[in-house]
Amino acid sequence: MKILVIHGPNINLLGTREPDTYGTTTMAEIDQSLQDLAKSKNIELECFQSNVEGEIVNKIQTTTTEGFTALIINPAAYTHTSVAIRDAIAASKVETIEVHLSNVYKREEFRHKSLTAPVCKGQICGFGAQSYLLALQAFVQS
Repeated sequence: MKILVIHGPNINLLGTREPDTYGTTTMAEIDQSLQDLAKSKNIELECFQSNVEGEIVNKIQTTTTEGFTALIINPAAYTHTSVAIRDAIAASKVETIEVHLSNVYKREEFRHKSLTAPVCKGQICGFGAQSYLLALQAFVQS
């Protein structure tokens, strides 16, 4: 199994950005936890972060050609705005789980609508950095 993890905009600021909402775990710590779990399950895992919508679309488009079997994505703010990322996920035909650190349904109304979730296998939100690990575990167990 080969899994791609994509972190969207501002995820690179985790640890210092709005810790009351996103916690104090850094993106590097999330990536390390994911790598540790993946290694223990004999899974190849690649992590990617971009603040640029087009770079995220380009990376999603490589999933099939690079042999990824699954995608874990935190589209962050693009969750609510990006038809391009939604369409790239749908076109990739790679099983995808959308993750969010915060419970988006307890936040501002505009965050309640995900353009990307309908083309994903599922969505995990509200468990902080653990959301990513829960997604990885879901793929391991399926």
